Amino acid sequence: MIRVVLADDQPLVRAALEMVIAETADVEVVGEAGDGAEAVRLAAELRPDVVVMDIRMPGTDGIEATRQVTAAGGPTRVVVLTTFDEDEHVYAALRAGASGFLVKDMALDDILAAVRVVAAGEALIAPSVTRRLIGAFVGQQPKQTPVPVARRLDAITDREREILTLVGRGLSNTEIAAELVLSIATVKTYMTRLLAKLDARDRVQLVILAYETGLVSVPG
Repeated sequence: MIRVVLADDQPLVRAALEMVIAETADVEVVGEAGDGAEAVRLAAELRPDVVVMDIRMPGTDGIEATRQVTAAGGPTRVVVLTTFDEDEHVYAALRAGASGFLVKDMALDDILAAVRVVAAGEALIAPSVTRRLIGAFVGQQPKQTPVPVARRLDAITDREREILTLVGRGLSNTEIAAELVLSIATVKTYMTRLLAKLDARDRVQLVILAYETGLVSVPG
């Protein structure tokens, strides 16, 4: 059973999501929060698999709440859900540690599917949000790669660096396997190694790291 906390300052949004979740056999709502501070408290107390987090909330907003939840080092992953899909919100949420970014005009069933994907340890971004925006915001950061990041890259093999580059370009495991003529199982093994060596929480963080270290260039 996937345990979920819903964090949104609009009761109607929480009610709609809970209604859909109540009809599933593998997902349950274990808590609800109307602001970021309450979401952080419930995440620490209940240790859910996923927090569905709105960005715009009074007091502690969803981005800061996401940062606090992921920094706690627990098993909880965050899916950021908002009506705002502007680039700055996406990038801030991903940098805060969110494993998924979705917009509220998506079908409720698609949001539910995203919860399952993130609970399984994968990362998911709404189709309207492309890797281009990640590159654009990384491009605004200082050009020099921080020493700790550079040292982590020194620890990976040439093949792992090649796979990280393809991840940064947005390729799926299946596409990487085809590109490098490898089995999907082998690609998954490499992904596991990359996550461990680079101390990355999920695929989203690998994409950001690929841009920040220059393995993938910022789109023109």
